[in-house]
Amino acid sequence: MTAEAAGGTSAGPTGPTGPTGPTGPTGPLAGLRVVELAGLGPAPFAAMLLADLGADVVRIDRPGEPSLPVPLPPEADLLRRGRPSVCLDLKHPDGLSTALALVDRADVLVEGYRPGVAERLGLGPDVCLARRPALVYGRMTGWGQDGPLAQAAGHDIGYVAVTGALHAIGRAGGPPQVPVNLVGDFGGGALYLVVGVLAALHEARASGRGQVVDAAIVDGTCHLSALVTSLVAAGLWSDRRGTNLLDTGAPFYDVYETSDGGWLAVGPLEPAFYAELLRLLDLTDRAPDRLDPRCWPQLRALFAETFRSRTRAAWTAVFEGTDACVEPVLSYAEAPAHPHLAARGTYVEHHGTVQPAPAPRFSRTPAALGSPPTAPGAGTRAALSAWGIDDVDALIASGAAVQP
Repeated sequence: MTAEAAGGTSAGPTGPTGPTGPTGPTGPLAGLRVVELAGLGPAPFAAMLLADLGADVVRIDRPGEPSLPVPLPPEADLLRRGRPSVCLDLKHPDGLSTALALVDRADVLVEGYRPGVAERLGLGPDVCLARRPALVYGRMTGWGQDGPLAQAAGHDIGYVAVTGALHAIGRAGGPPQVPVNLVGDFGGGALYLVVGVLAALHEARASGRGQVVDAAIVDGTCHLSALVTSLVAAGLWSDRRGTNLLDTGAPFYDVYETSDGGWLAVGPLEPAFYAELLRLLDLTDRAPDRLDPRCWPQLRALFAETFRSRTRAAWTAVFEGTDACVEPVLSYAEAPAHPHLAARGTYVEHHGTVQPAPAPRFSRTPAALGSPPTAPGAGTRAALSAWGIDDVDALIASGAAVQP
């Protein structure tokens, strides 16, 4: 979507900072300009996704900004891919004015600060929307912009805890199991921010007016739980972990260890697929009734004993090309070599790093990977110039902008 389509005025063509194809910027978001106020976790992932889909994103880092809580060099952080980093001292008057000049040229702003921080920096939505009425201002937080916990610190584990999602994940008799940070930070957070931003851009095409998108991880995670919530309301989901159809309660929807310490994911929910599983396991005449939960312990023990009789590779070969719904549990190191993922190019090697390819896929405007991750400020001079900022050398000389 162009700046004109969003109801604003364009500051010029997309610069050379986004994903590019043989004839220039590609992807369905080519022409869209995004300013990202650098943060951690879900907001950078949202900006990465927008860049993957063709948007011209510029990331504003601040001098001395906190880094990831793990020793990952910025050049290796895939959440920084596809866009340059401009380092601006937002406490310097010229640094702030430069950031606002970028906003003047943008269709979208994305920030992941605690509520009120952007306002204190002079980059809050009131200021930005007054200058750029068609701007879509995307805000990413854990707790949201209001409510009793809005100003509280938090992380993915706490957000998913209060939504009910964490309670539902785990085995019978055991504690809740932390699902990495995919459910909250990235599923309930970043993806909902991107959906909200794109929806607001669509509305702005008709109204010519931007708006604020309040994307809270707790809100998105609850929304993701709509199916389970409906099952709970209908009395079809128990609050006792590991006793339901999709939470390892059912022995035909679970993981089983193989003789070499590997694991298989088994999930033939439909009768025809389940019959195929029993046939391939040679258990058709031995398996008890799966529709009777009283038989589940016996059925689980039978499956466990059977799967422990061969290696993961041997079982994978048995189920290959069948509808038994059995797949090997692969590590992140193994996944890129899986035949299906390899055939689709789900993982690609880009600038020497194996990484996920852009998703989803588009038939007419395919996305492409752009620049690799860079250190904070590595693109200051080039990106500011590409966005039409004047006197970049003077900004760097004054300390308002930093070019390492």
